[in-house]
Amino acid sequence: MKSKKLILLTQYFPPEVGAPQNRLYELALHLQKAGFTIIVLTAMPNYPQMKKHKGYRWKIYKKEAMNGLIVYRSWIFVSSAKSILPRLLNYFSFVFSSIFIGLIVLPKSDFLMVESPPLFLGISAYILSRIKKAKMIFNVSDLWPESAEKLNLVTNKTILKYTYKLEAFCYKKAALVSGQTQGICSNINQRFPDKKTFWLPNGADVSFFSPQNHYSFYLRQKLGFSENDFLCLYAGIHGHAQGLETVLKAAKKMQDLEYIRFVFVGSGPVKEELIEMVKQEKISNVYFIETVDKKTMPEILADMDIALVPLRKLELFEGAIPSKIFETLAMEKPIILAVDGEAKKHFVENANACFYVEPENEYDMADKIRYAYHHREEIKQMGKNGREYVINVFNREKIAQSFYHQLAEL
Repeated sequence: MKSKKLILLTQYFPPEVGAPQNRLYELALHLQKAGFTIIVLTAMPNYPQMKKHKGYRWKIYKKEAMNGLIVYRSWIFVSSAKSILPRLLNYFSFVFSSIFIGLIVLPKSDFLMVESPPLFLGISAYILSRIKKAKMIFNVSDLWPESAEKLNLVTNKTILKYTYKLEAFCYKKAALVSGQTQGICSNINQRFPDKKTFWLPNGADVSFFSPQNHYSFYLRQKLGFSENDFLCLYAGIHGHAQGLETVLKAAKKMQDLEYIRFVFVGSGPVKEELIEMVKQEKISNVYFIETVDKKTMPEILADMDIALVPLRKLELFEGAIPSKIFETLAMEKPIILAVDGEAKKHFVENANACFYVEPENEYDMADKIRYAYHHREEIKQMGKNGREYVINVFNREKIAQSFYHQLAEL
């Protein structure tokens, strides 16, 4: 398969910072190492600030090289407005620009892999895969529109009707549907029993995220914390799905323990609301810092005592595995896991690397954090358990090799 070409179509890609960006970039590099020629078609970088990065503004098209990857970027409409119309314009502007630019610059290829969400990018993927004679691989990292409907982010019945039809169309036309979790694959198999699915999980680069790299006390120094402070980290998007109000409520209940600190790293649509809640409720042990680049994350994780991974209490999320879990455990840091279902099975029951907390239960979360604070040696062992489990099950290099062999069978 050394001469095979794979087009990766995604709205999100580095230099943007985020879980999908890192996952797709690492997958592309590993597939390239396995023998593929990888061509990326993506948007002008703008996420999560929703502002185009310097050097990409006022451009319709740009070609780059990134560690041997050929990267084409096309125009996208960007707005910081949170209403439905600007969001749809954001999605569809890239749908149309990617078709236009893709028709011109992309070569005939063996495979075209598209990342969903946004689901609408399936339109571009189908058109380009037909014209470029490529087998379409539809990669599902979130069940959309189901998740948008259950989170009440989309309530218009007409929009939901047609997006469900688009979802079915994309699955039907794909040579393979890959899912980020086993729950996603199971959901698709139940609704579309004739469709072949492949579990393509996220994972970690266990050589980069390694506790042996002796990182400095980056965050403790930045925020003026001592080595005695017990730091609880939430890192990632500050969004509707995470239910981060629960963390703030738990933090408020723990203000009697002066050495416990809660650190939020990242940005997102509800960040300002969270900051306002901290002010209104006079929560004194919570600190917010902006999104950091990937190179800095191991330093931040090395500084932490325990990480927090919450999601809202929805049946939909029982098949979810938040990507921050893998890198956190690779750094030998235990987790307070407020996620039920598949994540609980892997990391609480199988790995013994996390404390399980009922989602949206601030009392349970506060109790588990108190326990962790008073049992430092136990949580260190949980961290070691977690790294061993990630190395064996969620090592990105092994995942890419498995996917490579799956593509060979197509």
